[in-house]
Amino acid sequence: MQRTRVLTGITTSGTPHLGNYAGAIRPAVEASRQEHVDAYFFLADYHALIKCDDPAKVARSRLEIAATWLAAGLDHEKVTFYRQSDVPEIPELSWILTCMTPKGLMNRAHAYKASVDINEEKGVETDDGVTMGLFSYPILMAADILMFNANEVPVGRDQIQHLEMARDIAQRFNHHYGQGKEIFTLPEVKIDEEVATLPGLDGRKMSKSYGNTIPLFEGTAKDLKAAIARIQTDSKLPGEPKDAENSHLFTLYRAFGNSEQVQAFKRFLEEGMAWGQAKDELFNLLENQIAPMRERYQALMANPQQIEEILQAGAQKARAYAQPFIQEIRQAVGLRSVPTAAPKTATKKAAKSARFVSFRDEQGQFRFRLIAASGEELLLSKAFANPKDAGLSSKRLVDIEVDSALQLDADGRFSLQLDNELIAESIAGASIEAVKDSLAQMRESD
Repeated sequence: MQRTRVLTGITTSGTPHLGNYAGAIRPAVEASRQEHVDAYFFLADYHALIKCDDPAKVARSRLEIAATWLAAGLDHEKVTFYRQSDVPEIPELSWILTCMTPKGLMNRAHAYKASVDINEEKGVETDDGVTMGLFSYPILMAADILMFNANEVPVGRDQIQHLEMARDIAQRFNHHYGQGKEIFTLPEVKIDEEVATLPGLDGRKMSKSYGNTIPLFEGTAKDLKAAIARIQTDSKLPGEPKDAENSHLFTLYRAFGNSEQVQAFKRFLEEGMAWGQAKDELFNLLENQIAPMRERYQALMANPQQIEEILQAGAQKARAYAQPFIQEIRQAVGLRSVPTAAPKTATKKAAKSARFVSFRDEQGQFRFRLIAASGEELLLSKAFANPKDAGLSSKRLVDIEVDSALQLDADGRFSLQLDNELIAESIAGASIEAVKDSLAQMRESD
């Protein structure tokens, strides 16, 4: 089966809650385990700067979200898991794409239009409070995707427009710079209709902006139980049948229970289970699943260096692809190195003959090496008590017939002797012919 590259970005602008886990983290981790999937997961920390200007909060969120994904079962050795800011090729590509993206396309972006609409309602300047980060956000998102030629990008319906913009930008680039070659892969939008959208404590979509979230790993089991106790229910008393399908409590239970558990829970509600007991059942279900992950999360948060090492290793994997690809893109747009002729003096140096290199070893004795013109080390001399003896011996080697001084060893190596005394031994891998050629070159240069 052909492998599919799937890319998922996580904005580092807060602490993940139960809705984030069910709606994004869990399905993404499960998908990454498929054999045919080449998964890329990244912390979108440049994107976080659009929403948050608190440095401490951004730094903390990067750590919390990385720990959350790892604790939830993301295999950092199987996938490519990295921070956006650790791959400098991404912002470079973003600028290149910015230079060919029509402003009119950005004018139609949902986030920008929403800000304009709010300003118009307030009766203030159209672009009041609008940063260039917010305005050009879709281009950076396009760079995130196109940098790694992702085939599929799982997104919510609110992000479909941005994926379509990424495809439009990729097509423009391929047409203008590709010269018949498809430089960028056109990403496909992947919408999972089964992904859960969980209700919060008040029945609205679980969101930090509503203040209705249920903690995932933040706090303890006691905190989780206390949050569940605040879930709004109707006024039906114990013993009265409950409308399970219209119950926020049942929706939450259904997102985490298996089919057998869900059917039993629904039946108990319809038979009159008290809301307090129902909340206890939900807590027990969640705690059984979350407790092991919470323990891993707390261990990771207590050892941020481990998280950093994992992310740095992921950045190396990501850059192994990004670095040669950005060079290809630079070439395509004309950012090419200018070929220059090597200086004549450099040519002469490059043609330097074989030579002896003298040095003093760790014991204070004097030795020399025979270095071929290519730079290969061929011989290493014995140790001499003074540099004069070492120099005289090296000069004698130049004048001798190598065959007369040659001694072959049982292991395939060889040595040179003068007056029945060992002078120099071969380096592993050196050939006799290379020694002969090097000494001949030195004789000719004298």
